[in-house]
Amino acid sequence: MESTENYLPSLITKTPLEGRELAVKLARKSIAAIQTDGEIRKKLRDQYANDTSQLIASAHVIATEFQTIAKANDYWKTMKGS
Repeated sequence: MESTENYLPSLITKTPLEGRELAVKLARKSIAAIQTDGEIRKKLRDQYANDTSQLIASAHVIATEFQTIAKANDYWKTMKGS
């Protein structure tokens, strides 16, 4: 069943930290969309939690999401005091 939650109303965030948190959320939502069975995801956690290659791959996905968010926020150049 597809969720109707609008977890992404915008890529615009107030700070880079909020942008990073959004990047993590987007990565997690992508995994949940690909592997829709929560029990299987739960079973797989131990495998990737102990595999440095899978952890690095996960970090790369988050970095890519963060790069997209940073571009959408014009790298936060319009922040007050910048």
